[in-house]
Amino acid sequence: MANPAPYACLPDASRGRLHPEPGGETRGPRDAFQRDRDRIIHSIAFRRLRHKTQVFIAPDGDHYRVRLTHSLEVAQIGRTIARALGLNEDLTEALCLAHDIGHPPFGHAGEDALEAALADQGGFDHNAHCLRILMLLESPYPRFSGLNLTWEMLEGLAKHNGPVTQPNWAMQELNALLPLDLDSWPSLEAQVAAIADDIAYDNHDIDDGLRAGMLTLDQICAVPMVSRRWDAVRARYPDVEESRLLRELVRDQIGAMVNDLIEASAAAITASGVESVEDVRAAGRRLIGFSPEMEAEEKVLKRFMYDNLYLHESQLAEAARARLLVTDLFAGYRAHPEQMGAGWSAATDRAEPMRSRHIADYIAGMTDRFAERQFDALCGIAASA
Repeated sequence: MANPAPYACLPDASRGRLHPEPGGETRGPRDAFQRDRDRIIHSIAFRRLRHKTQVFIAPDGDHYRVRLTHSLEVAQIGRTIARALGLNEDLTEALCLAHDIGHPPFGHAGEDALEAALADQGGFDHNAHCLRILMLLESPYPRFSGLNLTWEMLEGLAKHNGPVTQPNWAMQELNALLPLDLDSWPSLEAQVAAIADDIAYDNHDIDDGLRAGMLTLDQICAVPMVSRRWDAVRARYPDVEESRLLRELVRDQIGAMVNDLIEASAAAITASGVESVEDVRAAGRRLIGFSPEMEAEEKVLKRFMYDNLYLHESQLAEAARARLLVTDLFAGYRAHPEQMGAGWSAATDRAEPMRSRHIADYIAGMTDRFAERQFDALCGIAASA
């Protein structure tokens, strides 16, 4: 990393990993954050994202985004921002790639169902579950559980949306294993990852909504910032048919938001006077963000997307079906834990809350299509009982 800013996270200054790893085991010339990124990419949990809902539940079309493609797009945006601000690109990329690993099948509908199923056992939160996967559940190494990621990586995932003032049972358990200073702000790299996520889905979901026919160009041009960008695109390409300019519109939207973010964040960092990563954590506020004008416009865009896409009648119907499916899966495994994978069924605790939490861990790891197959199998068992 050439000429890092003084407030950038540096791999040589990392607080380390929960389980020490002798230097002789390093495979190839990679620093700590590069190894974190590679561990995420090579994980089973990351591969499963290719069949997990982003906007459309179990989409039929090959061109719609899923959690995997969304995470790759977030990482691309995050690296661009980190480079411009002198931050650590590898840590930023790793955080972006991992940020959705804790999502259960069917996105927020699946999460709502698991939250309700665990209401008496501490609830379910996809962000805490992300860390649970990376610190405990996925265990490819012979000497320890989890991927044994750096403190900075785990801290960034835990707090990328800001300090965690009311950690749930899962976050408390993980924080007891490796204290993550939950009450402070995270690194700038983590803050970049959080807003790169917003930029990606604010704009790429427009693309998918148009492709699905749930949004029209006239609809999205009712949003002032979109209308201005569309006018600019049409002025640049007056002789090109509209259908070929829609993705140019999305690119312009992303570029405008990224440029605004870089300029506003650089000014905020300078004004704050931070000179180190610890200064960033003690700043008491977010330092990566849009200008007030762009922040207001982004909120209008997000409200539009909720009203016209995320809460579209067909989306609500699919979400209701998904919630019922996950709810029935949970009930089915409580009645027939032997129907989980051999290792999972053998490890099922008879006592609560561990029994329910264990079943939720199993369901949360499923892809959309695997959940549907398991649901069909459990329905067959129930019908023959």
